[in-house]
Amino acid sequence: MLHVDSDMSNLTIQHDRLRRQNVNKVHNSVGLDIMTDRTAIAVVGAGKIGETIAALLLGCGDYKVTLIDSTQEALDAIPNHSALKKIQLHVGIDPALQDCVAGHFAVLSSAPFYLTRIIADAAHATGCHYLDLTEDVASTEYVREIARESERAFIPQCGLAPGFISIVANDVAAKFTRLDTIRICVGALPQYPSNSLNYNLTWSTDGVINEYCEPCIAIKDGSVVSVPPLEHLEHFSLDGINYESFNTSGGLGSLGETMAGRIQNLSYQTIRYPGHRDIMKTLLHDLDLRQHRDLLKNVLENAVPATMQDVVIVFVTVSGQYDGQLLQETYANKIYGASVGGIARSAIQITTASSICAMVDLLRQHRIPSKGFIRQEEISLNEFLVNRFGKVYEIKGPAEKAYIEPNDELISASRPQTLRSMT
Repeated sequence: MLHVDSDMSNLTIQHDRLRRQNVNKVHNSVGLDIMTDRTAIAVVGAGKIGETIAALLLGCGDYKVTLIDSTQEALDAIPNHSALKKIQLHVGIDPALQDCVAGHFAVLSSAPFYLTRIIADAAHATGCHYLDLTEDVASTEYVREIARESERAFIPQCGLAPGFISIVANDVAAKFTRLDTIRICVGALPQYPSNSLNYNLTWSTDGVINEYCEPCIAIKDGSVVSVPPLEHLEHFSLDGINYESFNTSGGLGSLGETMAGRIQNLSYQTIRYPGHRDIMKTLLHDLDLRQHRDLLKNVLENAVPATMQDVVIVFVTVSGQYDGQLLQETYANKIYGASVGGIARSAIQITTASSICAMVDLLRQHRIPSKGFIRQEEISLNEFLVNRFGKVYEIKGPAEKAYIEPNDELISASRPQTLRSMT
């Protein structure tokens, strides 16, 4: 995982503005004059998701990848490839990031959310397209500001949630003549929970803690509101398994803004096994570890094991008027961990990496806008699903399997629910 001094996560607005002024000077003088290789992709962050992104892009045979990380150990753990270049660089400390990404078609950030601004600035300065996976609201707003001045596409929130779920929700909502409620629930869970948290680490620990601590955007009774994380606890059953869901931050991405004025209620919740929320509330609130996130991260990473045997659950329910009737339609899907390129990958690695790979693939093929700030919900679900990377999300029958390419490794075995409408 990328490392940065703790002070970097607390950059002031004044410091950001100063850095933006410097970036604009560089951008105006050299950024758009650089010859761009449309097959060259820079991936910043060689952690669980970053290495999977690199594996998928290299596996299709159409891309060259420059993988950048702060630790040589992380880079050395990734198999060499004729189309892979590895660069050890401390992002946020070493000013050479712009030199490393210059000339690439796109910069993909799989780094922690607090490095988003630095990486986006580097992409802007060198005339590269920019895509990321962040769920952090403030970071996304910064990316939006940059996009207003750029001749390139800036596409944040390209993962599972935010990301794919916004594409699904918007697609289902488009079938209604008048919308009432959209409820989105997403979770990456161990298939075989064995601790009191009923949880294993499957992706960024920083990201998990951040979504448990930051305010959540929702729409209630037609108004955009901020609601606290870990609240609005609900329980439901799917395929005979009991789950709980609760508010977490960032999962809606820009969907709340897009749906404002069109819908009465919109919510995003994270799915966990029962009991998880109460323990996290104890840690974050009663023990006040939300004020000591580095300590909590250290505790979790040293006490809660990771797992490749996970399952991603996507559950989107939309209700509203259609043809004079009140109807509800539900999209539900399960995606499991599997092997990619001969290496075991978790379901959250596969879904998250496939989403951002699909986006850069669509961008390169001129199937999505190539300039400005691009929202996930602007992307056609059908366009996404027919893409070689997006196919991982395609709903199949219980016994069927989804592939990226006919000759590639199996990357997803789905056991989804079917779409259904109910009066």
